[in-house]
Amino acid sequence: MEHKHIYDKEGNQLCCTPQEGKIYNDAGAKKLLEDDKCCSTKNNKAEAHSEDHGHDHDHSTGEKNTFQMFLPAIVSLVILLIGIVLDNFFPQEWFQGWVRIVWYAVAYLPVGLPVLKEAYESIAKGDVFSEFFLMGIATVGAFAIGEYPEGVAVMLFYSVGEVFQTLAVSRAKNNIKALLDQRPDEVTILEGNQPKTIPAKQAKIGDIVQLKSGEKLALDGELVSESASFNTAALTGESKPDNKNKGESVLAGMINLQTIAQVKVTTAYEDSKLSKILELVQNATAQKAPTELFIRKFARIYTPIVVGLAVLICLLPYLFVENYVFRDWLYRALVFLVISCPCALVISIPLGYFGGIGAASKNGILFKGSNFLDIIANIKNVVMDKTGTMTEGVFKVQEVTLKSEFNKDEILKMLNALESKSTHPVATAIHQYVGEIDHSIQLENTEEIAGRGLKASINGKDLLVGNFKLMDKFNIKYDLDPTQIVYTIIAIAYDGKFAGYITIADSIKADAQLSIDKLKALGVKTTMLSGDKSTVVQFVADQLGITNAFGDLLPEDKVNKVKEIKSQNETVAFVGDGVNDAPVVALSDVGIAMGGLGSDATIETADVVIQDDKPSKIPMAINIGKQTRKIVWQNIFLAFAVKAIVLVLGAGGLATMWEAVFADVGVALLAILNAVRIQRMTF
Repeated sequence: MEHKHIYDKEGNQLCCTPQEGKIYNDAGAKKLLEDDKCCSTKNNKAEAHSEDHGHDHDHSTGEKNTFQMFLPAIVSLVILLIGIVLDNFFPQEWFQGWVRIVWYAVAYLPVGLPVLKEAYESIAKGDVFSEFFLMGIATVGAFAIGEYPEGVAVMLFYSVGEVFQTLAVSRAKNNIKALLDQRPDEVTILEGNQPKTIPAKQAKIGDIVQLKSGEKLALDGELVSESASFNTAALTGESKPDNKNKGESVLAGMINLQTIAQVKVTTAYEDSKLSKILELVQNATAQKAPTELFIRKFARIYTPIVVGLAVLICLLPYLFVENYVFRDWLYRALVFLVISCPCALVISIPLGYFGGIGAASKNGILFKGSNFLDIIANIKNVVMDKTGTMTEGVFKVQEVTLKSEFNKDEILKMLNALESKSTHPVATAIHQYVGEIDHSIQLENTEEIAGRGLKASINGKDLLVGNFKLMDKFNIKYDLDPTQIVYTIIAIAYDGKFAGYITIADSIKADAQLSIDKLKALGVKTTMLSGDKSTVVQFVADQLGITNAFGDLLPEDKVNKVKEIKSQNETVAFVGDGVNDAPVVALSDVGIAMGGLGSDATIETADVVIQDDKPSKIPMAINIGKQTRKIVWQNIFLAFAVKAIVLVLGAGGLATMWEAVFADVGVALLAILNAVRIQRMTF
């Protein structure tokens, strides 16, 4: 499967530029590019043009080492230097005429032939004004007017610049590409207590996987062994061991650190958390930032205009200059063409964004596209869920208060049986408190009522478990004021009567306070929205210093609150983890999901996924977006400023090919070095 470009009816390429496509493929990024949505056939106004004409740009760094990539340039440089020495320092009679031309032609071919080939193939596809075309006519033109050394030098430095760009792109992708190799191809399962190695894709839900010390888990599952310690760096970026106990969830990509562990498979291979992460990573380049899209469109308009200006620089002076010398004005035009090549923009800009995605990935934050780096940099409001986002999501029963007319043990057993149908953290807390489920209890007509709780029929009588909105819905009368109790309350009704309540408390995450402080330092307003009771939400918000807090909200209430903020023309990022957060995640400008505890629906809907569920990664993601944008605009201003100055000098005959090389390749390399800085930054 090859990377497919998109062309409009006029033959203009609508996705990556030819040079960008070549360099990204040279950097071994073909796998990432082939899923690029801008290069799909879904665009009604575009036609997919497959590169099945023999030109697949497949020169990945996996096949060529650095020396091999530089070898043509080294050969060309050696021959060029010998020629310059024979021209200027040790003149030889034989080094004249056709011998001199052939000598420089031989120096030109190793670096020039591949570029001329790229130019020809771009023209054949309808893309005439490519970077390769500019370099081709500029250097061939230099040969035509006898400037052989300069013609070779321009192509040599251009080719060296391409190699450096390829290496920079490859390095920028290392953090992300490393994720693509996280899953083992094979797993060892137990069949009749006998280990058997099978392809990971063939493992079925319910299989017991045996994991030796140092082995990596290929599928999501539940720990069967009493305890085990795992390295979760592949998923979270954290090398700190994560200790798991029997019954706890373990995820694909975790590495067993100690003795042999056994894991029961709970999710199919293609549905594992890591599979979803890899899919996000592979599609990370699909959604382009507005700045990146603008530069691409600009380059397609700018390049033919510059070629037209070069023609005018060459020919127009004939009408106005008394001593017009065609060779001199052609040289100026060629210099103008070299300077105008938009390499610094078309490579350093996408590299800057991908560097941002890579830096985020290294820190356990996954962006689904470079456009979200731009959007998150401008976020003015962070709206967050409470449970599982700012709190641990690990509830513990604090108090059980039941009316004397009800049998406490019976009510708790029925409650435990009903809550076993839910995956909510509250259900886990009740199960831990009550103990084993009594399977003799027959549940009928079990129903989950969104934002309220659970309902079922036991022995012909209705059992209701949830918040007091559930009690109100079924007209259950109760004799207490829920707002006076700080903790989360689970109300219970049986046979149409209020039976009592259970209080449950959650703990605030260790870095929650730090994250709020950092958000305030960035000038971002904070709001907490939760389905939990208002007193609990306000209590947590007060402890953390969150500006606004609202509780007792249904999923649609959260949506309305976010709409209110957006109606004030302010950007909103929503952070959540539950299935009920998916609608509001989709509505916000940037949806952020907690990827460890988060539901699959929320992770798929979100634009940014935080792998280790740490709220401190929220301000980090915003900071990465801001730094990426800063670097991208630095590169844009650098490229335009230098090119504008040297273009004027070139048109006026004050700049030679050497200045032109700096304005093109030199600026491109400076921009690339600036772009890769983001991967070294500490956020």
